[in-house]
This record gives sequence, C-alpha cells and structure tokens, in this order.
Amino acid sequence: MEIKKNPEVDGDRIKSSFLMIALNYVAGLSLAAFTFQSVRMDDDLSDAKKRQVSQEFQAEEQEEVEPPPVEEPPAVVIEPPIVEEIIEEENIDEPPPPDVTPPDPPPIAEEEVIAVVEEIVEFPDVEAAFPGGPAAMMKWINENVDYPQTSIEMNEQGRVFLSFVVEKDGSISNVAIERGVSPDLDREAKRVVRKMPKWNAGEASGRKVRARCRLPINFQLN
Repeated sequence: MEIKKNPEVDGDRIKSSFLMIALNYVAGLSLAAFTFQSVRMDDDLSDAKKRQVSQEFQAEEQEEVEPPPVEEPPAVVIEPPIVEEIIEEENIDEPPPPDVTPPDPPPIAEEEVIAVVEEIVEFPDVEAAFPGGPAAMMKWINENVDYPQTSIEMNEQGRVFLSFVVEKDGSISNVAIERGVSPDLDREAKRVVRKMPKWNAGEASGRKVRARCRLPINFQLN
C-alpha cells in the first residue's frame, strides 16, 4: 500500500519555521543584553557623577566654613600697691592731764524700818474712855471749843460726827469727819478732838489694843 504525503504537512517547511523562530529569539536576547548593559553603564556613570558633585560640594563647604577666631583672654592690669604717706609729727611735749578727783561715793541708803501696824478693833471688850467719863469729856469740850466767827455771822450750827482711834498709849490719831455741817465747824471739831488729853486705852482678850471711837460735837448758837 502506498503512503501519500499530505502537502500541508511538509517537513521542510516546518524546519524552516523553527529556524526563523530560533533566529528571532537569539536576536532578541542579544538586543536585550546590549540594552541592559548600556542602561547599567549609564547608571554607573550617573552615580559616579553624583559622587563627584557631592565631593566637590563638600570640599567647597569645607573651604567656605572658617574656624571661629580664638578670643584672647583680657589682659590683667595689676595696679601698684598704695603706699600711705607717713607724716612724721614733731615731738611736742603736752602738759599732763589734770588730776581728776573721783566723785564721792553715793551715800548708803538707810534701811527702811517697816512698822507693823496693828489692827484697829472696832468693838473691844473694854471701850476706850475719856478720863473722868462722859461728863468730864463734855465739860472739857465746852471749855476748849471756839465757835468760828464766820459761822456765827452765817448762823451756821449743827452736830458734827467724828471718828478717831485711841492708841495703846491713849493718844488720839486718825481723826476724820463722818458727817459734817460746814467747813469752818468741821475744822474746829477736828481741832478740839486732836487737842484732847490721853484717853484710857481699850482692851481685848486682856491686852491693850487700838480702838476706834465715834463722837458727836454739837454746835449751837444761843
């Protein structure tokens, strides 16, 4: 049986087609390799130029920046010491100072003697009394009183109430007006009481004491 070739299936044509594809592929690879190498060379040249420009710029900056000037410390001025001028005074004989007499020492103060004042008894066991009793006292007052002339002219009269203290020795002290009439009559009543003779001192618990007494003196015009 005879095999017939299909004209559509031709081996030579297929081989030629594969050959053309291979050539085109090799040409494409060569072109791509050449293009990549040129781009890479361009990149290398660009980087080199950039580095060169950067180095030149840094060199210019280093040239432009000058170091700051060094300040010199201020000069220290040392002034010469001040020498005080010594003035020599002439030896002048001065007279000796006068003798100063020290003042007399102050007098020594005398010690104060503090007298102990005994208590005044208002109501003693034994009342102080005028010598001879009340009648003798009234007679003595009438004989020793002087009616003031001004009170007579002013028609001043009345009863003056007095208080006084009979001391242990019978003397009269602390005469006071408890209720008066006029200045002149009050003054005369105090004078008469102070002029009285010594009384008999009052007693309390068997011993003499200072006793307070009260006495009215009546001033009356006839």
